[in-house]
Amino acid sequence: MRILDFSWFLASAGGTRFLSAFGAQCIKVEWAAHPDTRMGAMAPVGGRAAREKARGPLPGVTDPDMGGQFNNKNAGKLGISLNVRHPEGLAIARRLVQLSDVVAEGFSPGVMQRWGLGYEQLRELRPDVIYAQQSGMGAHGTYGRFRAIGPVAAALAGTAEMSGLPDPAMPAGWGYSYLDWIGAYSFASAILAALVHRQVTGRGQWIDASQTEAGIFVGGTSVLDWSANGRAWSRIGNRSPYKPAAPHGAYRCAGGDNWIAVACFTEAEWQALARVAGRPEWLADPRFATLADRLAHQDELDDLVTAWTAGEDRYDVMHRLQRAGVAAGVCQDAGDRYDTDPQLAHLEWLTEVTGSKIGRWPVAEVPVKLDTTPAYIGGRPDRGAPAYGEDNEYVYGELLGMSTKQIAALAEDNVI
Repeated sequence: MRILDFSWFLASAGGTRFLSAFGAQCIKVEWAAHPDTRMGAMAPVGGRAAREKARGPLPGVTDPDMGGQFNNKNAGKLGISLNVRHPEGLAIARRLVQLSDVVAEGFSPGVMQRWGLGYEQLRELRPDVIYAQQSGMGAHGTYGRFRAIGPVAAALAGTAEMSGLPDPAMPAGWGYSYLDWIGAYSFASAILAALVHRQVTGRGQWIDASQTEAGIFVGGTSVLDWSANGRAWSRIGNRSPYKPAAPHGAYRCAGGDNWIAVACFTEAEWQALARVAGRPEWLADPRFATLADRLAHQDELDDLVTAWTAGEDRYDVMHRLQRAGVAAGVCQDAGDRYDTDPQLAHLEWLTEVTGSKIGRWPVAEVPVKLDTTPAYIGGRPDRGAPAYGEDNEYVYGELLGMSTKQIAALAEDNVI
């Protein structure tokens, strides 16, 4: 299965990333005037080995083939340069469409149509083609031409408003562009469904994916609460919105920006917390005599728990609380997930791949395990993301039958 991939950023590129990991040949199309986001999270020269040997900051780089973020979301793909605004470039794109099962893109709605590569034009080239587009709001309706990235879609989906402290504090949002990954998962799922449909019926189709719609499902509990109970969501910070619990929150631990999440739903859990903390006076305090009392005095309780955890190692206190039957978990940062968490290491959530210029780096693997057809984020090329135009010779030479001289002439004329 082959994908002609005009995706960029994460919501669309991440979707084709997963399909590449499942075995598709994915040909990523870029043009120097408007390349993908290659300059985010630049990697040092020398790959992971250089990082692990470093004892101080490494020299910065500006080579667009050294982008760590680009490497993570495009691992396992082939890469070509192609100017589809040039008549010869458009003709080449049309030839590639005829060789492709799926054409995927992540531009603002209407861009591909203006280039002459919209669904109706693609169907003339390959009647059973699957055309998949990912955008912030979808291609149709009131917001059909609205340009957006993940955080904007999150605002319209309502998820951005759901995170943070209660009013009058402002919404905190979800930090990193969460809906880009949610969009990527739904994008890949839709393409897989369309492939099954075509296998059964012989017909292709047009997929119109919307990050906003995907985001609405992420906040499904609040939608259900409103539709069933007429109750609007209100921000609750770190407290339990539905099942009563106190204490319930994230508490600072020893060191720098270190935290642990703790939740006590039952009397037994509350008593165990007090014993682990060595604070028997908590159990004698009338403010905390029952769960209802603790819920009424959550601010005071949080202050006491923080005064204890602030002097504790976060992992040590997590294990002690867990052994006592209290729900507790370290708020892990990127370094924890990357280097120290034994369960994540066991799951092999990171896979090391080697890019031609960026070197060897671990990138996020597909988060499901298939025992018969295992995914591999290095894809068929068995490598990291392609350098710009890295596979021109293969695609234009072997797939399209062009000579080395023809390819060189196209490069000279700024077609590829």
